[in-house]
Parts: sequence; C-alpha cells; structure tokens
Amino acid sequence: MNNTTDTPATSTFVPARGSLRALLPALAGHRAMTVRTCAAALLEQGSLVALLTLSAHTVGTAVIEDRAPASGTVAVIVALVLLRTLMTWREMDLSHDLAYRVLAALRVRVFDGLARSAPARVAGRRSGDLAATAMADVEALEFFYAHTTAQLLASGTVLTVGTVVLATVEPWLLAAVLPIAVLLITAPFAEAGGRARRGARTRQAGAELSADAVETVDGLRELLAFGAFDGRRRRLAERGRRVGDAQRAEATWEALAAAVRDLLIVVAVLGVVAAMARSVTSGRLDGAWAPASMALALALLGPVAESARSLSQAVSLRAAASRVGAAVKAPALAPPPASPRSLPTGPLGVRLHGVKFDYGGSPVLDGVDLTVPAGQTLALVGASGAGKSTCAHILARFWDPAAGAVQLLPAEGDPIDVREVDDAELRRSVALVGQETPLFHGTLADNLRLSAPEADDVLLTETARRCGVDRIAPMDTLVGERGVTLSGGQRARIALARALLTQPRVLILDESTAHLDNASDAELATALRQEGRTTVVIAHRRATIRRCDRIAVLDAGRVTEEGTWEELAGRPDSALNRSLVHLPA
Repeated sequence: MNNTTDTPATSTFVPARGSLRALLPALAGHRAMTVRTCAAALLEQGSLVALLTLSAHTVGTAVIEDRAPASGTVAVIVALVLLRTLMTWREMDLSHDLAYRVLAALRVRVFDGLARSAPARVAGRRSGDLAATAMADVEALEFFYAHTTAQLLASGTVLTVGTVVLATVEPWLLAAVLPIAVLLITAPFAEAGGRARRGARTRQAGAELSADAVETVDGLRELLAFGAFDGRRRRLAERGRRVGDAQRAEATWEALAAAVRDLLIVVAVLGVVAAMARSVTSGRLDGAWAPASMALALALLGPVAESARSLSQAVSLRAAASRVGAAVKAPALAPPPASPRSLPTGPLGVRLHGVKFDYGGSPVLDGVDLTVPAGQTLALVGASGAGKSTCAHILARFWDPAAGAVQLLPAEGDPIDVREVDDAELRRSVALVGQETPLFHGTLADNLRLSAPEADDVLLTETARRCGVDRIAPMDTLVGERGVTLSGGQRARIALARALLTQPRVLILDESTAHLDNASDAELATALRQEGRTTVVIAHRRATIRRCDRIAVLDAGRVTEEGTWEELAGRPDSALNRSLVHLPA
C-alpha cells in the first residue's frame, strides 16, 4: 500500500484564474440546448420583473386612483404568473439536462486524457486520486453548467434593459440600485483568491480521503492479517476530519458572503425608498407609476443577487475545473500518425535503434541498440532499474522515445517505425503482458475477450486450453473484482491467454510468469512457442532465460552484451554471469 505522506494545507495548489472559463468550450457541442436554456432563463427572470412591476402598478392604480384593474390587466398578470411558473420549470429542466450532457462528454474526455498519458503520468498517482478527478471533480462542475452560465447571461440582459428603463423613468432610482448591483456582481471576484484556496483545500482533502479509502478496501486482508486495521481506521478518520474542516470553512465564508449580500440589498431598499420619496415630493413621479417604478428598481436586484450567489459558489470550483482541464488537455505521449502505414502480413521482427528515454531526470535508456529477428525469442536481462520495463513499454508504444526509433521488421521490405502504424493495428500485432494482471468484474470469457471481442468460441477455447485457463474454472464463471478470488499464477495464465487471443506477431513478456512455479513456467513456455512469432522475455528466472534463443544484457541504459546462453554463461566475466549471481537457480 502507498504510505504517501500527508500534504499540509499550506501546500494546497491554487489554480490560476480562467480554469472555469477554459471549460466553457465544452458547451459548443450543445449549442441548440444552450440557446434554449439561456432563452428560458431570460424569460424566467424577465417575467418576474414584469410581473412585480405590473402588479405594483395595478395596486397603485386601485389605491391611489380608486379604480379597479381592467380585465386585460388581470389577464396579463395571470399570463405572467403562468409564464413565470412554466419558465422556472423549463429552465431547471433544460439547464440540468444540458449540464448532465456536458458532464457525460467531459467524463469521456477525462478518461481519454488519462489513456493518452498512461502509463507514464498515471504511474505514481493513487487510484483514488484518479477516481476523484474522473468522477468527483467532474460531478462538482454540474453546478457551474446548470446554475451559472445561462443565469449570468439572463441576469445581465435583464439588468441592462432595466437600467435603460430606470434611466428614462427616474435616474435617482437608477443611482440607488446600480451601485449595489455592481457591488453584488464584483464581490465574488474580489474574494476569488480566498474562495479558490478554500475550494482547492476541500478538493484536495476529498481526493486524499478517496485515495486512502480505495487503498484500505484493496488492502483489507493485509490490514486485518497484520493487525493494522485500527491504525488505518484512525488515518481515515483524520482524513474525514480534514474534509469536514475544509467544508465547514467554505460554509462559514459562504454564510458571511450571504449576510453581506443581504446587507447590500437592505441598503438598496433604503436607497430606493429615499429616491422614491424625493421623486414623489418633487413631482417627478406620481400616481401608480411611483410604486411601479420602485418595484421595478427592487425587482432588478433579485436576479443580480442570485447570480452573485452562483458566482460565489462557482469560484470555489476552480480547483476541480483545473484538475479536469489538465486531464482533458493531457498531451498524447504516443500521438497518432498523420498518415498511417499498413503492416504487411507475415512474421515481424523488432529493432530498437539508438533509443534514449528519461522520466524527466537522468537517462533511463541511453542509446539502446537491439534487434530481434522475426521468429526469435530474446531474453532481456539486467539489474532492477536497468530499464527493462521501459524497453517493454517503448516496444509496445505506451510512449515514444526521446531519441532514436522503434521499428518493426517485416520479412520483405523496409523497416516500419511504430510511430507510423495506426494504434489499433499495432495493438493487434504487438502484445505486452506485465507482471500485474488487472482483471475486471465479469466472466472469465469476458476478461479474455478484452483483447479481442470478436474472437469466436473455438479460438477462445483453444487459447484457454493452451494456457491452462480451462483448468481454473468454466468460461462463464464470474471473476471477483480485480481478480481477488484468483491466485497470482492463475491471473498470470489469464493475462497470457488474453494476449494470445489477439494472435500477435510480437509478444513482450515483462515478468509475466514470475508468479508461476518452475513446472508451470516451462509448460507455458511450450504453449507460447509458435512458428514465426517474435518474443521478448524479461525475466529473473534462470530456466526462463536459458530457454530463449538469445540473451541481451541491459546495464546503465545500454545493451552491454548479447549472445546465446552458451556464449555468455561460458565466460566467467560476462555481464550475464554478474547478473545471474543474484538470480534464483
């Protein structure tokens, strides 16, 4: 389990301004629904302002002029009530529908970004943290898309039109309302930095809790076996306390902001009353237009105050928006070719030519030159950290080398750089099997067909038989989540069968038989031999290395020697023998 040290609150990452704005283009794929949502929000807010203004005028007419409202006026008021009711429902329905559609697309883009950057940028990140980005952070943005964008546009439009009307009717009313409206809108931006820090703290605390919870569930057997569950429980409780503290801090500041908004509105009401009294006494406004103008001035503040509240909450989502944006925009470590080349039929060899690679520090591979002719099996040997797994990942094009080239060698014709091959075709031709075998909830057959969904039952049955998977359980047996009900050796057999189901022409085995005993290892080695298939084996077992046609020794990022077992093992000072000193017999 990962014993990552706790990240202090003072090191909380604060996203830069513009994180939310950068996610607005996600609405581009839903233009029609965005327009309908904005129209519904505008009608909802506009109908409310019109309803309050007309109602005040009607009451003023009845009280001041002692005249009953006309039937047409009553009909308009009823129509405005119905319109307001309908638009409130419609706006909520459309805005949430729009938000859920955008979030569904964002989730796919987040997973695509993780896939583009995997495994280099995913390695080292805790699965719970990745889950927080892929799920919790995306879910948090529902508020931004459902309650902020359309409402801001609508309230801005209503305020602009209302401002023009007030300036025409009575400028003193505008002078009382407009400064307060400006303060309400600008207040969230003035305190944006603090809100972003508190939001980032909450998101980080939640991600840490998620990561620890996932690790606790995964390692529950070990925690119970070694009596460490109570300590882990205390750790989870502490993580939960931090989440609670962060959420309370956000809630406290939001309550304070709400109180300030209410105070500003009270000030606006007093200002409107004072301006109205001055206008009436000076004779600028009289009759029913006096209460109607006051109602219009106050009604304009409603949508503005609600938009200010939404902005306050949206600013706290900048951390989530930044994490989602980074995942969505993650660059491809193995970008697709502009003009893909097709692979010819027949066996394929592989070649690493002057390959260099690093993870941002010192070189891991420093000019590797290695050729494996078609049909041969090569063992790649070296100390831990020599770069063997990196070679395997580069051969499978999980990422591209910083320099040099990885080539496939057809029987006839020129070598083909793997960067020129379409990814789907490359995956059918080159298969990598690692030591860890992720299994998914489903049947054995489902897990095998992960690599080749189109594989028929005959091929599935034969491949399972060759790898001994048929001896584990029937093909329709449900595999527990992550294969926890299976042994390491059983998972290794399933991983090999999954790779062989694609009938690859190049097979890379990265410690894939480490969980097998010697007899099972030899059995699978026989099953893996196929005429014309090229195999690269990374192993630490002498018997596995000895069975290979040739051996290459990797040291300090370079191939230091290459040859057969007899050639290399027969020299006492060979690099192979130095490596074998620490390997089991």
